[in-house]
Amino acid sequence: MSQRLITVAGAQLGPIQKAEGRDIAVGRMVRLMERAHRHGAQVVVFPELALTTFFPRWYEEDIANADHWYETALPSNETAPLFEAARKYSIAFHLGYAEKTPDGRRFNTAVFVHPSGEIVLKYRKIHLPGHKDYDPVRQVQHLEKRYFEVGDLGFPVVRAPVGGQDVNIGMLICNDRRWPETWRVLGLQQVELVMLGYNTPSINQDRRGFEAHHLRVLHSHLSIQSGCYQNACFGVGVAKGGVEDGHELFGHSIICNPQGEIMAQATSWDDELIVADCDLDMCNLGRTTIFNFAAHRRPEAYGRIVEQVGSSEPPVWQPRGARR
Repeated sequence: MSQRLITVAGAQLGPIQKAEGRDIAVGRMVRLMERAHRHGAQVVVFPELALTTFFPRWYEEDIANADHWYETALPSNETAPLFEAARKYSIAFHLGYAEKTPDGRRFNTAVFVHPSGEIVLKYRKIHLPGHKDYDPVRQVQHLEKRYFEVGDLGFPVVRAPVGGQDVNIGMLICNDRRWPETWRVLGLQQVELVMLGYNTPSINQDRRGFEAHHLRVLHSHLSIQSGCYQNACFGVGVAKGGVEDGHELFGHSIICNPQGEIMAQATSWDDELIVADCDLDMCNLGRTTIFNFAAHRRPEAYGRIVEQVGSSEPPVWQPRGARR
C-alpha cells in the first residue's frame, strides 16, 4: 500500500438563494464537513463563492451597494463555525468567497485552511470571464469584471500537511480551469493536488452563439481531466448546482486522477459529497516519463504564449509564381 495516500472530499452545494443569509450556507457546509469526517476524508473542497449566491449576475451602478456580498476577514462571526468544525474533525478545507481587502480592493478568492484553523494558502482568481458594464443584450449579466480585480498572487503552490502527508497543493477558480497555462504554471511547481471551485450556468447566456448543455459539462470536465493528465496531478473540481435565483447551475463536480480519469462525480443538483482515495505516488509516472519537464520542455519555442495577448492572423502563403 502507498505511504502517500490521502482521502479527499468534494462538497458540492445546491443553490444558495439571494435572500438566504450566510448562516444558511455555513450550516449546510458544516454538515457536509461532518459527513466528510465520517467518510474518513482529510480535506474538503467547497465551491467558488460558497457563502452567497452568485451575485455577479446582478448589476449595481454603485459597486458599494454590493459590499454585503464580500468578506472583510476570515474567520468572521458568520464563518467561524467552519473553522470550529475543521478543528473538531481535524479536517482541512478549501473555501471560495468574495474578498474585500482593508484598502478596498475586491477579489474572487479561495483559501486553503489547515485543521488548526490557520490559513495556509490564498489564491485570487486571474481569468475573470464576463464583462464590466451592463449589457442590455444579455438575458443574464455576468459582471465578474465589474465586481473583482484580476488576482495579484499568481498561481502559488505550497507543500503543506494533509492527513499526515506533505502534499504540494495549488488552487484555481472556475474559468481558470479552461486555460492550460494555469495548470502548467502549477505543474512546473510539482503540484500534486489542485483544488478548484466553480459556479457555471447550464446555459451560455451570450447570444452570439449556442453551446448545448451536455457540451457545457463536457468542456468543464475536459479542462480538468486534461489539466490533471498533462501536469500529473489530482484535481478536485467542485460546483454549485441547481436553480439559483431562477438560473440553472450545472453542478457535475468531479475528482480526477493524474491519468485524467474521473474517480468520483456528483449526480445531483443538491448538497452532495463525493469522496476518493488519492495515491499521490500516481503523480510520479507522468512526471518522470512523457511529462518529464526537465527532459522535454522547450521554452525557447513558447515565447508567443507570454509575449502576445490576443490572437493574430498568420502570413498568407502565395504560390511561387505569384511571389515578387
